[in-house]
Formats: sequence, structure tokens, C-alpha cells
Amino acid sequence: MIKKAEHVALIVTDMERSIEYYSSMFGYKLRARGQSAIRDMAFLYHDDQPGFEIELIRDLQPLGEYSDSGIVNHLAFTVENIEEAMDYYRQKGIQFNSEQPNTAIDGAKTIFFYGPDRELLQFVQPNRERA
Repeated sequence: MIKKAEHVALIVTDMERSIEYYSSMFGYKLRARGQSAIRDMAFLYHDDQPGFEIELIRDLQPLGEYSDSGIVNHLAFTVENIEEAMDYYRQKGIQFNSEQPNTAIDGAKTIFFYGPDRELLQFVQPNRERA
């Protein structure tokens, strides 16, 4: 049986840039980093999200197969107030994919933007029933 989401893996092209981005933008911290003969990998955690991590993977050899074997459409972050979050992160340089948040089918407010490798990221302000 599933207990929780463990982590999400994102393929990146510049490990230092990606670690800095997720750290400075969202407060993630580096838990572990290592290399094999073919990959540079890092695990990032957040103090307010125990048990969930972001795994960053950079191929050292252009294999293609690993990053082509699965697709993560986007990574979403929960925010309390989406308008405040948008204002804050605009000041940090994020450009959102739309001017205003959208309303999801469950009433949540959402907005998309891109990370440093054009990975699709999203902020979600859950509706009151889910919050």
C-alpha cells in the first residue's frame, strides 16, 4: 500500500545551477550528492515537507535512454496565497506563463512557470476544502 509520495526526479543539464535555483527560490537544502560513471545526482529536501524530496539527475554521458524513459509533466508546490506568492517570486525573477492564476476543476488556483532547464513548475493554492 502507498503511504506517501517519496520524491520526484527531474533531469537537469547544470547541476550547480539547479541546486542553487531550488535552494534560493524555494528553500530546499542539499541532503546528498554523488556521481556514478554515468550520472551526477542530488537529493534536495525541505524542512516543511518531511519525507518528500526532489531528485536532480544530470547525465554525464549522453545516453538519452534514462531521461527518455519517463516523463514528468510538472512539479507543483502548494502556496497559501497564490497572488502573494506570485508577487514575491516575480521579484526573484520568475516569469509566469500567464498573467493571472487559473481555477482548476476542484476550485484550486494554479499558475505555471519554468525552472532553469525549462522543467514545468506550478504553484497551487488549494481550495478551502482541501487546504
